[in-house]
Amino acid sequence: MGEHRPCGDTKVQVPAVVGPPWRGGRPEDHQLPCVRGLLSADFTVVGAGLAGLSTAYHLLCHSPGADVVVVDAGHPAAGASGHGTGLLGPRAGPPVDRALRRFGPDTARRMHLASEDAVAGALELCRALDVPVRTGEQLVVARSAEGLARLSAQSAACRELGLDVPPLSAAGVRERIDVPCQAGLLYRRAATLDPARLTAALARACVANGARLYGRSPVVGRDVTGSGGTRLLFPRGELRTGAGVFAVNGGAGALGLPVGTVAPLEVHAIATEPLKPAVREVLGEASGASLIDAARLAPYFRLTPDGRLVVGGGRASLPGEAACAAGVRRDDRVRLATWRWLAERVRGLHPLLADTDVTHRWTGRIGVTLDDLPVVGPVADSPGMWFIGGCGGHGLALSIAHGAYVARQLVGGGAGPSLPWHRSAAPPLPLGGVGRAVLRRYLERLDRGVRKTA
Repeated sequence: MGEHRPCGDTKVQVPAVVGPPWRGGRPEDHQLPCVRGLLSADFTVVGAGLAGLSTAYHLLCHSPGADVVVVDAGHPAAGASGHGTGLLGPRAGPPVDRALRRFGPDTARRMHLASEDAVAGALELCRALDVPVRTGEQLVVARSAEGLARLSAQSAACRELGLDVPPLSAAGVRERIDVPCQAGLLYRRAATLDPARLTAALARACVANGARLYGRSPVVGRDVTGSGGTRLLFPRGELRTGAGVFAVNGGAGALGLPVGTVAPLEVHAIATEPLKPAVREVLGEASGASLIDAARLAPYFRLTPDGRLVVGGGRASLPGEAACAAGVRRDDRVRLATWRWLAERVRGLHPLLADTDVTHRWTGRIGVTLDDLPVVGPVADSPGMWFIGGCGGHGLALSIAHGAYVARQLVGGGAGPSLPWHRSAAPPLPLGGVGRAVLRRYLERLDRGVRKTA
């Protein structure tokens, strides 16, 4: 289903591909064996996304020769890690002004500095794995009254905490990206990259260092072994492990993990056709800057190496909604409406984008918690096993950092400061019945607010 134009437009329309414009070089499904029979391992990583593969990679860095197994229900980068939009930047948990109010200045500052360290760690990993990265600034801008209010509060909090996040005037933003706005905040150290390519590179590095990688192997059960380890059950076999991690993000509920509620939300993105050089110049290609609207769920933009504009944002939705009266699933309707809304935002960003075609559109799932903080900690009922999830859309840098952190804990080298959000569970919210209805209504209210300010 392509985007339609007014009748006088003679440009040929090409249906948009459902999927991101990158392949990422991921291993094909049939190249990975599935778990069969009885297996064992020193360490087992469940989930072959960035968080899980980072854990495996850093385990092998700390303990060369360790018996490390990585299992996935599909294949590396099958989930959020292959469907992100590739913006690498700081920020973790709630916005800095809310973090300041809720946790106080010391913790709020630690949280932001930890997110900056996560960006630095991700860039270092990309260099080690020879993954192409475009470094550049990240601009958070106000383009509406709501966005300006949110930006002003965040700017004041950054000043109070002494963070290196300078404010920008409208002219300061336009020096970098020539789009109209009222003000901005400048995050100096940021980058853009192909997240699927990074995930695939991590998978290859893990295998090269001795890890065993299994695909098409969903966990269907788990219990405690007689020796105090954990037994994982799969459709065609089982695996006994001394320690490891469930890096499954919003899949925690399906596995019955006692980590509180890490709700899976579906988020949306599109990519345009390759843009002309003059358009790319206007959008900041020379600086490598990316643009994030400060309003809730509002869009964010970045250029790819081949000159496409990638745009994410808009309404998030609960996956798997039941069919509506017309026979169309609620989540299908939300996808189509949000993709159309994102396309409108592209064409309204700058006059040179008015006739730009959308060639790709896709969704990805993130994990969110009620208090906006990730969950990184031991799993109560699975000896030696940890959990990683709930990054709330900031997972590109944080997932890599979380994997490195958990690996240190698993090998007994956890000396040093803990993560500001080190914990074993998030606040609970039942995702069935009334809880699901409440969360859906909340998302719909956010969506209406976005459309009023767009």
